[in-house]
Amino acid sequence: MNITIQTLGFTAKHKLTGFVYEKLERLSHFYDKIISSEVCFRLDKSDTKENKVCDLRLGIPGNDLLASAQCKTFEEATVQSVEILERLIKKRKTKLNVIRKYRIN
Repeated sequence: MNITIQTLGFTAKHKLTGFVYEKLERLSHFYDKIISSEVCFRLDKSDTKENKVCDLRLGIPGNDLLASAQCKTFEEATVQSVEILERLIKKRKTKLNVIRKYRIN
């Protein structure tokens, strides 16, 4: 899986990038046909403390999966985005299994 990390308005430290790689590698356990993933970190212009945004795009055969989360830290936003993608992957796999089941019968 090819992982691309983009930061808008700041530079990411190695600790954050390592954390992102670790969490995204976990997604390959759920779905082995992941081609690429794009992560975009940005700071939202709001007055609240929850101004860190993580946008994830997972490149898979067919339509890409997208997730976004806004939290107090980039790590927390990454975890929430990955959890959203896990649910989307499970949902997509069940749909594919149903389609395959009806094609066989």
